[in-house]
Amino acid sequence: MNFLEKLQCTVCQREYPKNQALNLCTCGGVLFAVYDLKKIAKSFQKKSLAQRPQNLWRYAEFLPVEDEGNIVSLGEGFTPVIKLESLGEKLGLKNLFLKDESFNPTGSFKARGMSVALSKAKELKIQKICLPSAGNAASAAGCYAAKAGLRAYVFMPRDVDSTFVLECRAFGAVVNLVDGLISDAGRIMNQQKQPDWFDLSTTKEPYRVEGKKTLGLELAEQFDWELPDVVIFPTGGGVGIIGMWKAFDEMEKVGLIGEKRPRMMAVQAEGCAPLVKAFREKKERVEEWKNAATIASGLRVPKPFADFIVLKALRESKGEALAVGDREIVSCLKELAATEGIFVCPEGASSLAGLKKLVMEKKVDKGDKVVLFNTGSALKHIEALKKFYS
Repeated sequence: MNFLEKLQCTVCQREYPKNQALNLCTCGGVLFAVYDLKKIAKSFQKKSLAQRPQNLWRYAEFLPVEDEGNIVSLGEGFTPVIKLESLGEKLGLKNLFLKDESFNPTGSFKARGMSVALSKAKELKIQKICLPSAGNAASAAGCYAAKAGLRAYVFMPRDVDSTFVLECRAFGAVVNLVDGLISDAGRIMNQQKQPDWFDLSTTKEPYRVEGKKTLGLELAEQFDWELPDVVIFPTGGGVGIIGMWKAFDEMEKVGLIGEKRPRMMAVQAEGCAPLVKAFREKKERVEEWKNAATIASGLRVPKPFADFIVLKALRESKGEALAVGDREIVSCLKELAATEGIFVCPEGASSLAGLKKLVMEKKVDKGDKVVLFNTGSALKHIEALKKFYS
């Protein structure tokens, strides 16, 4: 499993040794894990996957853990791709699919990033981790920290659904509730942070992205190594898009896929759409969104830290960023449940709302292979959703 070569800054390209616990580059840029792709090309064979575990660690060559004894796993990844027959027919699409991340431990795609990040933290002898979160990342961090024997300190907005608070406390995490948004939680965390706490904030360390990268690897494998035409992803911090785009590049370089890429569509909420605004204004960085508010708490990220990487991926893929309203989100959540039997989280419902806009604007062809993402379980948002079913 020794294919990790180094860390490299995505801004200034400075390189760092792989055996250090690092957050950001000295220039403030995001660090990416870099692998020996020539060695991976020789080691990784498609036919070997049949004998590998049905979780994200089946792609071990593409992941940063060097000693498999440090892997912290609860069966995350390899979530199903489900064909949406009824909705596809209704929208005039022949090949509409949903990748359902609610099957992950702790009920969201955040388990992927935390499995890899906590495994690497264990390998680097880190004892305590901290992060701000809108909910799902905190519960996943608490879960995997407990499994790894680490201590987790999580900071969340006070209005987060009580399910997340309960989960975190059950896992033994120290919970800090903060007035305001995830940005305020991050600010308070930095004020209280102790010297021995390792910051696991989104894209402020190199390894959560590597866990999210497996979304792209799975899409390729599940579609017989030919990527779909359109990927529609609910986007707060944007790590899902960043991870998939990195995976596609690495897979092509080792010969697993060709040059084809999906058009990446980032969906945000109208009440918090900084990436949409920057994309439409052809800017490389976002402005902080004021008074962010949406039922989809995972999309309530006023200023994504790795904004420039997300925007670059959208443009390179000839994709888009679009915003949907809370009423559209709730309507699509109900429709997916009643039509396809899939009870998605509000963020997941936003991907269907985004698709409907793209279909209306004729930006998706009826023959396109389209994949929506449900990033988590609706059951994590019971307090927010129960009023719509009373």
